[in-house]
Amino acid sequence: MNLLKSTGTFGFYTILSRILGYIRDILIAIFLGTGLLADAFFVAFRIPNTFRRLFSEGTFNAAFVPTYASEMLRGKKQSNKFANDIFSLLFLSLLLITLIVQLFMPVFVSIIAPGFVGDIEKMTIAITLTRITFPFLLFICLASFFAAILNSHNKFAAASGAPIILNIVLVLVLLFSGYLGDYLVYYISYGVSLAGFLQLLFLYKFVRKHYSLKINFKIKISHKVKMFFKKLLPSIFSSGVTQINILVGTIIASFQASAVSYLYYADRIYQINLAIAGIAIGVVVLPQLSKHVQSKKKDKILLIQNKALELSLFLSLPASIALILGSEQIISALFGYGSFDQNSVLNSSLALYYFALGLPAFALIKVFSSFFFANHNTKTPFYISLISVILNIIISVYYFNEIGFIIIPIATTISSWFNGILLFVFLKNGNFFSFNQIFIIKFFKIVIASILMGFVFQLLLNLFQDELAFEQTYKSLYLVLSALLGLASYLIISYFIKAFKISDIQLKY
Repeated sequence: MNLLKSTGTFGFYTILSRILGYIRDILIAIFLGTGLLADAFFVAFRIPNTFRRLFSEGTFNAAFVPTYASEMLRGKKQSNKFANDIFSLLFLSLLLITLIVQLFMPVFVSIIAPGFVGDIEKMTIAITLTRITFPFLLFICLASFFAAILNSHNKFAAASGAPIILNIVLVLVLLFSGYLGDYLVYYISYGVSLAGFLQLLFLYKFVRKHYSLKINFKIKISHKVKMFFKKLLPSIFSSGVTQINILVGTIIASFQASAVSYLYYADRIYQINLAIAGIAIGVVVLPQLSKHVQSKKKDKILLIQNKALELSLFLSLPASIALILGSEQIISALFGYGSFDQNSVLNSSLALYYFALGLPAFALIKVFSSFFFANHNTKTPFYISLISVILNIIISVYYFNEIGFIIIPIATTISSWFNGILLFVFLKNGNFFSFNQIFIIKFFKIVIASILMGFVFQLLLNLFQDELAFEQTYKSLYLVLSALLGLASYLIISYFIKAFKISDIQLKY
């Protein structure tokens, strides 16, 4: 396996999906803004979308891939039997959860958006929209099962490209917004569930080459199936801790008008980089790392771990600096149109600033967690993540009344750095990871290249200050130009100080 090539494949489709997601979000910002309908929709969308991220962005892989990889070594018949047992149980469990939540949706929405309870109109709309979007949960979790099988066979293109379907469907709905009027938000919600079903069909088409689906309702739960479900909840919690923290933040933010929307738009920006710097790398290294752990190839394990960490920092550190320096200009240029006014820009950019401080930590959590999962250890990252979420809740709740919604990205960043540092400490103490000499040298070079890129990016922001002003029509073009020039400067600096080498592209792992 070539780590850079596989990550590049995953990253390419992920970026394409994020670009379409940006087009989707700018259309939502223009037509819904940050008002009542937007808040209600984002709450309805947050639940299935959080589960999409939890399952499809590496969490399901964490519990499934190591065991499935070991079954593959025993033969296709064994791996198929294990996979079918998992699918059958998963399908029945998800169907039951979906039906129960649909029946008790008012209670469910009251839990996830307690701040809506006093507003009858907002609450009613949120309940209706969540009922419409919730089937997406069933479809996307089953689709993630197919994606995990593909990833186990080092097939990353279809799995990483599937989320594009959601954005295409929603963009198509939004293009007809002029004809839909106030019903637009309902049609978008129907589009969410439809897209989930289409993703399931899309991935099933590709997975048939590697897996024969047979649903069996008379399931004999083997020891390995028990172990999978025993690992699933800890892996969801530990690998998806950033998303859980964001979900907790959404619940708390529902007590402040428009705060849910501010956090949503800020979240969308840094997720673009996290998708590659953390999620893609974590997903790509897990199958190969699991096989090397199974075969006890220590040299290969050490090489993959150090290269994964190096690549994660190479991608996340400069992005973090750029988002910190240009948070207001970025939000303004990407979303500051139509109903998204200057106050919305200021509040969303403030949230982005504090999220950006935690971006390297968000990425490191994904990478470090994959090191534990490859060793069939889900308990340690689970307990660390649990403490992290509790810390996040305590900080958010304690300071919310004093400083408002902005405490949520601050608390998320603090708890994430706490999480990342603890993961590293336990990895070292458990002899699951150690630095090699090459990484130490590369790390300092990456830091230098990132700082120098920051100076270049700040100069560009100052140069285009007037063109990036809120009222300018073509500000997004100047932002793209600044970003491309900043990226070019980073790659050139990295090349000359050898923070990155062309030979890395050809290196096999």
